[in-house]
Amino acid sequence: MSQPCSHQKGDRVSERREDGGFRTDRPYAGDVEESHPTVREVLALPAVAEGRPEVLAGDGALEARVRWVHVSDSADVARLLNGGELLLSTGSGWPAEPAELDTFIAGLVRAGVAGLVLELGVHYRYVPAVIVEAARRYGLALLVLHREVKFVALTEAVHRRIISEQTAALRARDDVRAEFTALALRGSPADFVVHRLAQTLGAPVVLENLAHEIITAELPPVGAEQLLAGWEARSRSAHAAWRAAAEGTGEAPDAGWIIVPVEARGIRWGHLIALPGPTHPAGRAAVLEQGAIALALGRLADRGVDEWARIGRQRLLGGLLAGRYGGVAAATARTEAAGLPLTGASVVGVVVTGVELDVSEADAAARAVRGRALAAPAPVPHPVGRPVTAVLLSLPAGADFDDRAAREFARALAPHGAEHVELAIGALGDGLESGLASLQEAIDLARSSVPATGRGPRVRRTTDRPLVRLVSSLRDDHRMLEHGERMLAPLVEHDLRRQGDLLDVLGAVLAHPSNRTAAATASHLSRSVFYQRLAQIQDLLGVDLDDGETQTALHLALLVRRSSGR
Repeated sequence: MSQPCSHQKGDRVSERREDGGFRTDRPYAGDVEESHPTVREVLALPAVAEGRPEVLAGDGALEARVRWVHVSDSADVARLLNGGELLLSTGSGWPAEPAELDTFIAGLVRAGVAGLVLELGVHYRYVPAVIVEAARRYGLALLVLHREVKFVALTEAVHRRIISEQTAALRARDDVRAEFTALALRGSPADFVVHRLAQTLGAPVVLENLAHEIITAELPPVGAEQLLAGWEARSRSAHAAWRAAAEGTGEAPDAGWIIVPVEARGIRWGHLIALPGPTHPAGRAAVLEQGAIALALGRLADRGVDEWARIGRQRLLGGLLAGRYGGVAAATARTEAAGLPLTGASVVGVVVTGVELDVSEADAAARAVRGRALAAPAPVPHPVGRPVTAVLLSLPAGADFDDRAAREFARALAPHGAEHVELAIGALGDGLESGLASLQEAIDLARSSVPATGRGPRVRRTTDRPLVRLVSSLRDDHRMLEHGERMLAPLVEHDLRRQGDLLDVLGAVLAHPSNRTAAATASHLSRSVFYQRLAQIQDLLGVDLDDGETQTALHLALLVRRSSGR
């Protein structure tokens, strides 16, 4: 390993440039060199302060990172630099002509020098105006030392600072690597990896797919709407800027975004994006790359299963249904960033019962009716144990999700089992709030009745069930809950004590109030056993199940109980 050495003032430094020489800059593309001090920080070092430094030009360039210190009085020093050096000089070998001095400063800027420090007294008693003007014009940090200092002491102080911070950075990277390797070995899901990345960086982190749709994200509770507004366009713009920077045709975006691909074995699945945040000892991109490795290993272990879409969309829809969001605007932005249009779209809630579904299939089926969808297992199971999937469906504005379109959607969901599918459909609305209300109505409707007989797909709508819609809108009213408890308490207590089925039988009776044979069939009981249960229900409740008002009151109570997921 070779290191640049310090020389006494006035000596010419060797012009040999070693290929592959020691470099202190971090090998992670797209990240700032956070372990390197800035020119401003170098000025504050005691060894530099002894020279009474003064900034003559380039105040805005004082935040440039100093990769190394180079000492030279050569007029041809620019060709020996790799970029990021702080150049110390007495100027003894510099050209005398103003035009040549201007060219000399321009060459230093092209070489990427971090700053120029000129010691006054040996060769220059003052700085020529042409040098100051050129430094200002090219944006170069120009500093002078009014008192003589030992360049070797100054160089050692800066290098000691650089090496110390890089040692700390290496330790930090080892810690980060150990943590995310452990996450990968444990098979931690994508949302948890992103959560840990956000905690480590102290900044918002987003995992997006190749279509720039958010899979999962860790965002602050305040300001999420602004971070996610117009996500796809902002993400595409940032990616284009990074590509231009990598190709040397542009500069990296200065918005503080760090973008790292998630890929392995030549397959790229998406990108991790860290939004603006504080620096990290290991380097923000280095941390993000460790997270990307953990995610890539997880994808390889999935063996083709789209685990990202499943976890991300389930978590999003589950959180929306549970009310785990700070505001409607932020939740709308997050949902649209996940690929579900809401602004200017028609939104409807659908519950699919009767077939096992991979939630990722819902979006593909929605495209068959020109829509997009989020799906997740229903928050509570169906009363008779049938598989249930909740779907928030977005359609083009003005679209009519009629029975024909609903059956087309069902067949796309289950092309080989559509005859077993039953759809409960809420009211068509617009915006997130009405969409979630529609989905809750559909969930209540799916719980409210015994599965129908016959071949499907079968379609039921809350608009045809006004009582279900009423219960959905009043689900948290204490009077409704009190009514349900008062009417059904004897049956609930009986079923809990004896693991009975009286509530299910009552549901079948109320679903077929005028047809005891159909009610018995729906209960999966013989007629004799069914009538025994019927008599037991009437005795426990002290009511006549043939009375219309009693049936209405019991039906309302049962809907209230099922709407709460019990």
